[in-house]
Amino acid sequence: MVDFSMGRKYNEPMKDATKRLMAESMNQFSLPRYDQLPDMGLYLEQAAKYINQRLEPLGLPVITSSMIRNYVKMGLVNNPLRKQYYADQLAHLMCVTILKQVVPLEHVSKLFEKQRQVYSDQVAYDYFCMELENILQYRFGLKDSVEEIGETQSLEKEMLRSAITAVSHVIFLNACFEQIRVGDEQNL
Repeated sequence: MVDFSMGRKYNEPMKDATKRLMAESMNQFSLPRYDQLPDMGLYLEQAAKYINQRLEPLGLPVITSSMIRNYVKMGLVNNPLRKQYYADQLAHLMCVTILKQVVPLEHVSKLFEKQRQVYSDQVAYDYFCMELENILQYRFGLKDSVEEIGETQSLEKEMLRSAITAVSHVIFLNACFEQIRVGDEQNL
């Protein structure tokens, strides 16, 4: 018979203070809206740094310069203009970086195609930001329900909400595992 009592601390419910700390980090999180994205043109390294800084609170893997180049080659992101990335490219890169956690890149490409048929890049990106923040706040216990955002109902909207919901679970799990890691280090 195996004795699991040594692992008891992992079976205990997370302490309220830990949950509050995790929730507080998400309460402070917001993505820049389309009109807040730099539109002066960022070089490759600057674009990667900008995106990583904005997404750092989510605990997702960073985007690298070579990844950005690959996304351009794949057609997920428009070619840079004179080696510079503007709001349109930055918005797409933010979405790709987040969505690729749960959606294969070929499906992200299809999702972008479907979105372009219905919405402008600015509308689609701002909706993405609002929906991500909405679902993260719900997932981290800051709201009792997920708000209905926008006025239209479409398959594209349902697909995006499903992807964002899946990402929110990954982000939540990563935050939980980070709290466990910190707790383990403090107990050493």
